[in-house]
Amino acid sequence: MSAPLIEMKDIEKHFGAVIALGGVSFDVRAGEVHCLLGDNGAGKSTFIKTMSGVHKPSKGTIMFEGVKMNFNSPRDSMNAGIATVYQDLAMIPLMSVTRNFWMGNEPTKKFGPFSVMDFKKANDITMTEMKKMGINLREPNQAVGTLSGGERQTVAIARAVYFGAKLLILDEPTSALGVRQTANVLANVDKVRRQGIGVVFITHNVRHAMAVGDRFTVLNRGKTLGTAVRGQVTPEELQNLMAGGEELATLEGSLGGTV
Repeated sequence: MSAPLIEMKDIEKHFGAVIALGGVSFDVRAGEVHCLLGDNGAGKSTFIKTMSGVHKPSKGTIMFEGVKMNFNSPRDSMNAGIATVYQDLAMIPLMSVTRNFWMGNEPTKKFGPFSVMDFKKANDITMTEMKKMGINLREPNQAVGTLSGGERQTVAIARAVYFGAKLLILDEPTSALGVRQTANVLANVDKVRRQGIGVVFITHNVRHAMAVGDRFTVLNRGKTLGTAVRGQVTPEELQNLMAGGEELATLEGSLGGTV
């Protein structure tokens, strides 16, 4: 079994007297989709923000490619090879797909003493990379706001892969999508995995996790309830862990199975 690409050891995060994470351990290998499941308020967002450099852990260790990391900002984690796609996607709807794809990394060419954006190169690469992900754009100047939610997710994923992400963190990528769009995004997650990139797939949807996940970790109230491997856990077992497990079963029994 290969060594972890990233390893989070006993991560704690305190906000004053509030303990958001109470000693969470989690790792991801290259070419693996590790799903982090949990209901709202479980601590998923705080954990991935710690992984991606938004928050510094109060305690614990982050190892990336075998090296201890101290991320002071998201830029530090990006430079290491960690790309995070948040639910809001950080895109500007009125700008073109090309502009959004290259934002902050625009290719340039010389025009006399000046440097200008090389739009031909940017457009050609954008169209090629989107086609690899199964999206055939009408034109690269098409506004991102005209794309479906699933297509915008694909732009963000394609951008991360093109710029060399070794680890891709996806924050609830299917939460607001229809059935067909969800299927497209899940297919692209599989494509990313096949390229040897590690994927952290954050979701509260067990069915979506089971469709692409290699391992599954359930987070509840800032602590992990365990990690299971594909084929060794059922959707019902994962759902019960997320929903409170024994507490829910006890409640169902007391109410005669009406929950």
